[in-house]
Amino acid sequence: MTPHPGSLDSRRFPRSSRYHPDWVRSSISGGAHSLWLTEWLSEVIDLRPGMRVLDLGCGRGASSVFLHREFGVQVWSTDLWFSVDERAQRIRDAGVEDGVFPIHADARALPFARDFFDVVVSVDSYVYYGTDDLYLGYLARLVKPGGQIGIAGAGVVQETPVDPPSHLRHWWEPSLACLHAPEWWHRHWSRSGIVDVERADAMDEGWRLWLQWQRAVAPDNKPEIQALEADRGRYLGYVRAVARRRHDVELDDPITSVPVAYRQQPLLVGDSSTARRPDAPVPTPQERA
Repeated sequence: MTPHPGSLDSRRFPRSSRYHPDWVRSSISGGAHSLWLTEWLSEVIDLRPGMRVLDLGCGRGASSVFLHREFGVQVWSTDLWFSVDERAQRIRDAGVEDGVFPIHADARALPFARDFFDVVVSVDSYVYYGTDDLYLGYLARLVKPGGQIGIAGAGVVQETPVDPPSHLRHWWEPSLACLHAPEWWHRHWSRSGIVDVERADAMDEGWRLWLQWQRAVAPDNKPEIQALEADRGRYLGYVRAVARRRHDVELDDPITSVPVAYRQQPLLVGDSSTARRPDAPVPTPQERA
């Protein structure tokens, strides 16, 4: 049976369907149903009670609440763009403040210790920073060897040409270049040598759920709705990838500064006027004159 255009129900995601639609709507922080994507990702990640999980780019925290309630994991609910105070209140109202911890942080400056997490998940946000060739190495340091990193979000089921397809041009903008296909993510992560990629795939008929979500929460978003209707899954869809940190790879700490010792040298060949002993005092402007 086809869901009502305004519905947030999906038989595909029974766990998510238990959450009140008003609560889901109040937690919108992006262009996707975060609980659907979190549930889809959880199908291919090992989640056990008591595990430490980093929910990276969690928005307003609905995915973090879901992960703790459904799987009993401890969640560090981390985001840069959305208010940490509002997220903390949402967490308290959900009655999960003993297992979900709101953090305000940049994905490139995370305040966590090496090997602290069992699992890292990122729902509909990783594309904003994770396409950087060096980012996986930075993030993987925070996961225990053998721990998993999983992402899910909007993407493409096949890589788009340099010029976007004609039926998507009215909606496409330069920032959408961050959307990639499962094969791209598999190669992007595999070539690092840091992880073993366990899964990289697209959601079956994911474009229909993307369209259902937009019709339900943003019916006036005609450009995106029309793009999905015209595309019908040729390019647009939901993508996930899961990898496991390898035990045999030693990860370096990120370089934040390079120590150097400056020693004045002659500027030009044959010019000794600027050379001086390392212990000589710096001449005053009057002395230079």
